[in-house]
Amino acid sequence: MAKLALAESAASGPVLLDAMTALSDRAHDVITRLRATVFAPGEEKIVDLRFTITKAAEMVGRTSEAIRQAEADGRLPAPRLSASRRREGYSLAEINHMRDVFGTRPRRGSEDPPIVLAVQNFKGGVGKSTLTCHVAQYLALKGYRVAVIDCDSQASTTTIFGFNPDIDIDDEETLLPFFRHGGEPDLKYGLRATAWPGIDLIPANLGLYQAEYEAAARLRGNPDALDRLRRGVEGMAVDYDVVLLDPPPALGMLSLAVLRAANALLIPTPPSTVDFASTAHFLRMIVETLEVMQNHLGARGYHFLRVVATKVDEGKSAHTQIRDMMEAVFGADMLSASLLDSAEIDNANVQLRTVYELTGPATKTYERCRNNLDRLNGEIELLIRKAWPSHRPDLRRLGLG
Repeated sequence: MAKLALAESAASGPVLLDAMTALSDRAHDVITRLRATVFAPGEEKIVDLRFTITKAAEMVGRTSEAIRQAEADGRLPAPRLSASRRREGYSLAEINHMRDVFGTRPRRGSEDPPIVLAVQNFKGGVGKSTLTCHVAQYLALKGYRVAVIDCDSQASTTTIFGFNPDIDIDDEETLLPFFRHGGEPDLKYGLRATAWPGIDLIPANLGLYQAEYEAAARLRGNPDALDRLRRGVEGMAVDYDVVLLDPPPALGMLSLAVLRAANALLIPTPPSTVDFASTAHFLRMIVETLEVMQNHLGARGYHFLRVVATKVDEGKSAHTQIRDMMEAVFGADMLSASLLDSAEIDNANVQLRTVYELTGPATKTYERCRNNLDRLNGEIELLIRKAWPSHRPDLRRLGLG
């Protein structure tokens, strides 16, 4: 019997490996075909958003007539026209050029601190990457300079920004070399442009998981190594208004490094009892962890910290009840807008895109989702601007200070 059991065990090993290999190959083929369809031609992601002159005027903060006059007198290039001599609309890059010409681009002042915003929860499936990508693209639409650092080896954010982590990204292009002994001295090596004007990305792939071990090895006998990511981010952040960090959903070395690197924090939490309990546990762990790190590395403050209700279905009474409870518990430390569960977000994810990238006729479902995202991200933008001294006089004049 013992020999038979041993034989069965030995036989099951290769069978299991063969089955897993077949599953992996099939899944990879589907992703490859999906990318070829969504990102064609050349399997590169293209964001071809076009804005009418009326929308451009709204985004730039000037009238349509002011734009036409600037085009006529040569301060702006002539608009692109169709065969019927109609304006084809403006790209985001062209909108940003208009902002620069008119002086309306909302950058931070030279003395304002770059905001390093981590979207963090130790529980997976809470909408962390969805929130990160939509915040980044909203800020880019407003004209801010944004960098996104994907710190999660699952690489969801990297994928949404148009890169195949298994093919397009080498391990040496992720954060991994930065955490190795004798590795890269700063983070600028990893920055790459995305299809979005104004957004650069340090991507991730599965190999980034090794950074957990590299960071742990650096930390032995050297607590200051936990601040290495902070120093690296500070070195690159001078070229940006906002740096977004998408950490892994676990309390590991990378997550601890992100907590030290960030100067602002969003905590996405779906409205379920299990997720609320997880967030409560997460907050307790953060407090304990930050106390330990503070004793060894000094205090680290945040410009703001907010809980964000995510994946909220307002048609479910349980969701609204738990969200109401969260608002009662967290009060002003919770964003008033929630990230609603929407078919539009799901539809965009199927195409490896975000809602901000969808084009075509606007349905009521799309408009509702887009308005919700704009309200949510508008709150986050206001928190960012309040952290910048140069923006405070304008905010006070608008009654927002």
